[in-house]
Amino acid sequence: MSRFLVTLLLAIVGGVLFTLIHSPLPWLLGPMVFAFIGARVLKKMKPVWPGYLRNTALIIIGYSIGLSFTRETLSEMGLLLPSMLMMTVLLILFSGAIGLIVAKLSGQPLPTVILGSIPGGLSQMIILAEDTKGIDLTIVTFLQVSRLMMIIFIVPQLVFSPLFGGSRSAVDAALSNASAHWGDLFPNIILFAVVCVAAALLAQRIRFPSAYLLGPMIVTAVLHLSSVSGPALPSSLLDIAQLLIGTYVGLLLKPESLTHKIRIITLSICSGVVLIGGSLGLSVLLTHWHSFSPATAFLSMAPGGMDQMGIMGKEVNADIAIISSYQIFRTWFIFFAVPPLLKLIFKRLIPKASNEELAGANN
Repeated sequence: MSRFLVTLLLAIVGGVLFTLIHSPLPWLLGPMVFAFIGARVLKKMKPVWPGYLRNTALIIIGYSIGLSFTRETLSEMGLLLPSMLMMTVLLILFSGAIGLIVAKLSGQPLPTVILGSIPGGLSQMIILAEDTKGIDLTIVTFLQVSRLMMIIFIVPQLVFSPLFGGSRSAVDAALSNASAHWGDLFPNIILFAVVCVAAALLAQRIRFPSAYLLGPMIVTAVLHLSSVSGPALPSSLLDIAQLLIGTYVGLLLKPESLTHKIRIITLSICSGVVLIGGSLGLSVLLTHWHSFSPATAFLSMAPGGMDQMGIMGKEVNADIAIISSYQIFRTWFIFFAVPPLLKLIFKRLIPKASNEELAGANN
């Protein structure tokens, strides 16, 4: 309990400080940075953060995103399927090319680097890595988490920049005007709270991808489309959800457990920047294909988690339903289509790598 309270204090201080310096997403970035630093500095009182807090935050974000779905959005999603498939395949191929280069430069096995480079859900890629023999789980986790942290830092700076027509003051004004109050939640929120928690647990039980996010999001969207309206969430509650997620992500990254730290960290940073640049280029293509705003297109293509992209979409008043649609499609495509393909490829690559290592040892 004392370690948890110290971690909570670090997260709150980080959120307050990043708010004072007018950082984008202060309650996501601040707790993430302070949790990461605290894990390195506080050796005797090492920070700890229960996973169920992050899952609670995902339920809140899932509910919030589910409210954004309308009948018009669903009909538009049907028209977007070709571009969803094309953009997802292009992003995965681009990530695979980056993985090939990183594997060559780092000397790490290609299957390990590929699993660390594919922009799928963090939990899905780690689970796949655990199920695949010959994979270095430490490197996969580091590559995935470091890319996620870079995305959480870099993407908001881009989205709030003049490149996308972003204005921090304008966004703050829009959010203050649209912000709900805690008193507006009751009594309707009770029904949605029970249903969302049940949906998350059921989705987790049947091994649904991103269960704690997608379960509540889907059931909220269904109820919302059935004319059962749910109340909008206060901005302070969304800030709390960001704190819970940011602290969790900050504690995931453990560079001290790596071998060849400097080389892998350098390549990880470079590959993350290149991947974000590639997604930015694909977003430009998407704005020409459809009449999306630059922020909506970029957040749709950004290779981060759907929860983080949803949070950013709400901050800049982008089309969250479109962003969620592209992010969901990529999550499902990567979860269902990519693992069988990767396992087929790895069956050929891993034995070959093992034989080469054995031949080198004999020589």
